[in-house]
Amino acid sequence: MRRHAPKSGSRAARVGALVLREAAQWVLSEIDEGQVRSAALTEADVSPDLKQARIYVTHYRGEAAAREAVAQLNAAVPRMRRELASRLRLRIVPNLVFAYDPSVDQGFRIDALLDRARRERGEEGDG
Repeated sequence: MRRHAPKSGSRAARVGALVLREAAQWVLSEIDEGQVRSAALTEADVSPDLKQARIYVTHYRGEAAAREAVAQLNAAVPRMRRELASRLRLRIVPNLVFAYDPSVDQGFRIDALLDRARRERGEEGDG
């Protein structure tokens, strides 16, 4: 999964930030279901033509909880798009797709590996 990174200051980047903020607000105010309330929307990747937005989701309980939240959010997309259409001043509201964001979990795994390497290095130096 490779995200395309729009240039900072580009219209796609600005629309992505706006969609992410409004989607997060919508989730907080409208969704009262299971894993979604504890999920974090981490990034919105908007296509250059502004027709598609992929919103990345993570969860403090890990991948399984995040994937459950993604499924619930994708089921709520029609309601969310209608609400975003009334909130956003855009001619076309992007089609929304929610996806699991593995970057946070990968970061935790890397931190754990680094901690282990530091401990092992410290133990070797003490001997």
